[in-house]
Amino acid sequence: VQLQASGGGLVQAGESLRLSCVASESIVSIAAMGWYRQAPGQSRELVAQNIGGSTKYADSVKGRFTLSRDNTKNTIFLQMDSLRPEDTAVYYCHGKRPLKPDYWGQGTQVTVSS
Repeated sequence: VQLQASGGGLVQAGESLRLSCVASESIVSIAAMGWYRQAPGQSRELVAQNIGGSTKYADSVKGRFTLSRDNTKNTIFLQMDSLRPEDTAVYYCHGKRPLKPDYWGQGTQVTVSS
C-alpha cells in the first residue's frame, strides 16, 4: 500500500489546516490508520490514530485536531484547528495491518508561525 499525504503549509498561530492521506488501495482492511509527526531534533510521535472505529489522540492535540476516515475514498483526514507553533513538524500518514509491516506516507510539512 502506498500512502500519499498532502495539505501541509505555512499558517499563523490560531489558524487551521486539513491534511489528507490517500491510499493506493482499499483501506477497509487496514485496521489502524492515523498520523504521526516529527519535529526537528525530536523523535516521531503519534498524533492521532483510528483503530476499529475508536480514535485516540496525543494529549497535546486533544480538542484541537480531528481524525476522520472515508473508506469509500481510501482516504483519511486530519483537521487541525487552533494551530500552535509547537505543532510545527513533518506529518506522516501511517497505516498498519495485523502481522504486516507498517505503511508510511512521504510526509507533509506543517509550519505554524507565532
